[in-house]
Amino acid sequence: MKADRGAGFEAVFLDPVGQAVQQRWADAALAVAFEDLPPVSAFPAVPGRRWGPGLWWSATTGRHVSTGSNAMRIQLMALDRDPRVTGLAGRPVRLLWRNHSGQVRSWVPQIFARYTDGTALLADCPSHPDAGSDRALNAAQAVTEACAHIGWAYRRLPPLDEALAANLKWLAGYRHPRSAGRPGLTAALLEAFAQPRPLIEGAEAAGDPIEVLPAVFHALWHRQLTTRLDTPLHERVLVGPRSRSGSGETGGTG
Repeated sequence: MKADRGAGFEAVFLDPVGQAVQQRWADAALAVAFEDLPPVSAFPAVPGRRWGPGLWWSATTGRHVSTGSNAMRIQLMALDRDPRVTGLAGRPVRLLWRNHSGQVRSWVPQIFARYTDGTALLADCPSHPDAGSDRALNAAQAVTEACAHIGWAYRRLPPLDEALAANLKWLAGYRHPRSAGRPGLTAALLEAFAQPRPLIEGAEAAGDPIEVLPAVFHALWHRQLTTRLDTPLHERVLVGPRSRSGSGETGGTG
């Protein structure tokens, strides 16, 4: 399994009955829906760490995604809101290869994300840009090569800006369909914010803010409405319609 030009990589994943399968990486990438698979190995629980393994409910898929850290959870949050993403999974595949000395090496990327065009992203989520052992950095080079060979991508996702991360966490609390509110409320919001205006003014124009604000945040999460996400959200922040050319947001994640 020599890693020259992406050849020789192998994939290990779990089949529907939980048995490990090893397959040529290029073949598995074509045939396997990694976004539907459970973790090939459990996320480690590190004593003393504030955040440990858990689950993220994905608004994109309506299913839970396994997470291993707060840094990963925030990156999943951003990907879950990305309109290009159609599927998400935590640690669904292990890659195997031989290094230049002939030694077998392996790595399990933390995140798998499927895009609308059928390509995919494998990613890891360091807690800060310089985090990672020599093994992790060497693996990043190999996995980048493996993904490039099949037209996919691998990234070590940099931590999000604090304001953006805080805003996404807030909006994520309203990502479930129940936050959309009563029938007709979304249409009323789109009309109220047909032109950019302060959040509280548009909410009051659509009805009782106590009822309307959760639906506003739901619409912002789903990009039906847009606002700046690189500064803290507040009642006077300008909220407007989604532009035809894109999200219309500053500080967005896509």
